Amino acid sequence: MKNTRLNTFSIVEVRNKLEYYCAYQDRCHQEVYQKMFSFSINTYEKEELMVYLIENNFLNEERFAQSFTRGKHNYKKWGKVRIVNELKARNISSTIIKIALKEINDSLYLETFEELANKHWESITESNFMKKRKKFCDYFLRKGWENELIYEKVRELEKL
Repeated sequence: MKNTRLNTFSIVEVRNKLEYYCAYQDRCHQEVYQKMFSFSINTYEKEELMVYLIENNFLNEERFAQSFTRGKHNYKKWGKVRIVNELKARNISSTIIKIALKEINDSLYLETFEELANKHWESITESNFMKKRKKFCDYFLRKGWENELIYEKVRELEKL
């Protein structure tokens, strides 16, 4: 019985595809390794390609972590807890995570939270205060905002 693989490419074709994949958007090492599984190349070739991508600056985990942090905070309005957890899930080192979190200005971070919190509180139509409070807290916990910020804001909103 023949062993036929659908995705059989030359090493040059794979390299070109990976260059495009990394140039299109910053990637972490884990994403590139996963992408390589779709190609029928051996472990040695995978390692060689990783070295090539790193040496030619197609792959840079620090750059990836910084752009990931900026993007998820600025566009998806994620808090630092969720960003850290997502970066850890991608096997990014804690040193790089600390560097990446510097991309978020602390005063703008708090300003974003205040604006988002006030807007979200007003959007919850629940009449039962305890249920409204739970919906509010659950939303911000999912988004990865710090517990202290969330509960402090709820106490502030209770008084209104």
